Amino acid sequence: MRHGRWACCERGLAPLLAAWLLLAAGMAWWPPAVAAADGQAIAPTHADLIVTDSPAPPAGDDPRWQPRPLAQDEPGRSAWYRVRFDAPATGPDGPLVLYLPYFYGGGRILLNGALVAEVPHTTATLRVRWERPLLLLLPPAALQAQGNLLLVQVHAEHQGSSVSLPRLEVGGQNRLQPVFERRLLVVRTLPILTWVAGSVVGLLVIFIWLRRRDEVLYGLFGLAALLWAQRTSTFVLDALPTGTWEAWRLVYLLCTGGFVLVMTLFVLNLAGWSRRGVTRALLAYGAIGPVVFLAAGEGPLMRAWTAGLLLVGLGMAAVAVWAAWRQRSGETVAIAVAVVLGVAAGVHDQLVATRSPLVMQWLPGWGDHHLFLLHHAANLLLLVMGVLLALRFVRSLHAVEEANRTLEDRVRQREGEIAVSYQRIAALQREQAATDERQRIMRDLHDGLGSQLFTSLSRAERGALDSGAMADTLRGAIDQMRVAIEALASEDQDLDATFGNFRFRWDARLRDAGITPTWDIALPDTPPGGTAPLGPHDALQLLHIIQEALTNVLKHARASQVAVRVAFEGTTLAADITDNGQGAGPPPPAGTGGRGRANMRNRAQRLGGQIAWHAAQPGTRVSLRAARGVPGADPPSG
Repeated sequence: MRHGRWACCERGLAPLLAAWLLLAAGMAWWPPAVAAADGQAIAPTHADLIVTDSPAPPAGDDPRWQPRPLAQDEPGRSAWYRVRFDAPATGPDGPLVLYLPYFYGGGRILLNGALVAEVPHTTATLRVRWERPLLLLLPPAALQAQGNLLLVQVHAEHQGSSVSLPRLEVGGQNRLQPVFERRLLVVRTLPILTWVAGSVVGLLVIFIWLRRRDEVLYGLFGLAALLWAQRTSTFVLDALPTGTWEAWRLVYLLCTGGFVLVMTLFVLNLAGWSRRGVTRALLAYGAIGPVVFLAAGEGPLMRAWTAGLLLVGLGMAAVAVWAAWRQRSGETVAIAVAVVLGVAAGVHDQLVATRSPLVMQWLPGWGDHHLFLLHHAANLLLLVMGVLLALRFVRSLHAVEEANRTLEDRVRQREGEIAVSYQRIAALQREQAATDERQRIMRDLHDGLGSQLFTSLSRAERGALDSGAMADTLRGAIDQMRVAIEALASEDQDLDATFGNFRFRWDARLRDAGITPTWDIALPDTPPGGTAPLGPHDALQLLHIIQEALTNVLKHARASQVAVRVAFEGTTLAADITDNGQGAGPPPPAGTGGRGRANMRNRAQRLGGQIAWHAAQPGTRVSLRAARGVPGADPPSG
């Protein structure tokens, strides 16, 4: 829906801007209807002329005075014009003023011999092109009711050119002030705004293009804005030193030609017609202009090169119209309308500048006002380009925002899927851990309690087990079952409770047998050095080893004291059971007799350690050492 609104804006952009341009042109440029018959203002069409370099006005009876139409070029470096008029009745229109739409070469203005104004004029050291209009108050003391004589000295813009006095008007200030202000807005204020805005916008867009070289349209738009801003400055600078004039004219012509060529490249890229050969041909044609200017000046060759730019512009307009017809998009239609208006304005300016008979015939008096439309049509074209690029930029932002929203939705969806997968994996891990634990319990019961019960059953069936032995066997089985239940039921790894129950049960049994036990058990929840904590199954193996050792002390050692020590020595689990009995001697070799000691070895290997028996003075010390790795590491092989 949002993109649809932007498309509607684009489709309505071209006719809206075209209507705005035509309305502005009609309000600002069209000459006011002034007639001498209404007694309010006069607008003479002819004046007497003498071409002379004399700084003093010629005498009134000088035979060289010749009638000439105003706004017509006359060969010469300087001339005097003479205009006779009767002062119109002003009334509410205010004091009488003289309005000149332009005064290119500058000069002096006198009314009945009194100086009205002296405008800077072209000299050997100064070049003047006075584009701005003039509104001059006529001295009331010098005015006469009838037979006023207005003398105007006009200078040429440069050596070898011609002189011309524009279509002047004399009337009340209140009547001519709006005319003056409209023309000043068009030929002075708007060019200043174009110069400043074009320079700023052009530099900004080129900076953006330098960061995004693939956006060719931005680079072309920025370059076109800069070129046109510099070209428009010809309406801002009224006077330049003669030494810099030729360089300035070269810059002016380069900017004019460069703008046309860059705009052509812009339209070609927008229409999808960009070709390397066409680009090279346009650049080569653009390079010819400076060479011709430096070699021949602003002569026929330079005028021919300038006329060739009109042909390039016509080709650009044809491509723009073709692209608009083929694509029928808001962008191409808007560009086509703006380009056609720009090319038409360029043709119009060329006809006005050369005082073409076509203009004189079809638009009588229009060419006398020297109203040039290209710099306004070019502003419109740049405005259309800027708006379209801005719309494209906004669409890109919307696309990025939409992509971000889509990406966020996909990320949230993936996060949900990953969370479900993690939960499934965690459940599988718990199931696998429970399965592994059951297998370890089954293996432990099978190797320990199951083997003891099976052996006792075999002896009982053979009649080799009396009641006392049977009681001992059942008591041992119960002890093993209790150890397994206490160790494996401690899921929260509360080793203090597990070893506390073990110690309470065995402390009473040892004391009943006349043996004084000493307990030193220090198993922190977080072992030092990043050592892996003691899990339920490991605790089970350790308790079985201690229980087997205490059972041997109780049955065979004839001891009066026994010391049990369990602690971490660095990252090594250490367990020592030391009695003061008669000693059991060295252990039998692995694989021979001593079923209890074989079980202790197997359990020590499951802990990843080794067990050893040492003769004490007196008694025996059973020593277990098991290296503990970091959490999550594979246990060392025993």
